[in-house]
Amino acid sequence: QVQLVESGGGLVQAGGSPRLSCAASGSIVSINTMGWYRQAPGKQRELVASITSGGSANYADSVKGRFTISRDNAKNTVYLQMNSLKPEDTAVYYCNADSIVDLGYRHKPLDAWGQGTLVTVSS
Repeated sequence: QVQLVESGGGLVQAGGSPRLSCAASGSIVSINTMGWYRQAPGKQRELVASITSGGSANYADSVKGRFTISRDNAKNTVYLQMNSLKPEDTAVYYCNADSIVDLGYRHKPLDAWGQGTLVTVSS
């Protein structure tokens, strides 16, 4: 129904500035909020940043001023520009899309998740 494919993770040195991308595809009618979550080893998944279709963004306090979320509605793609990375940013980063999908006979809301991309920050 909806597939989210993330890219851009990997091993990064502290202070680095990688960019994550997440492209949504499938029987998408519309996507409202798209976001990035992360889960560090032994911790719960947490919201990193989210952005509405209108461009309103929200950030976790721990990343404010360092991370920037953006999206291309025409491409159903969301980005996360991460700057000044710290070792504590090490986590699996997951993309999320609050979407409406076309089942053929009706539309259905769907909270879609990507498979996750690992970001490891070395000190």
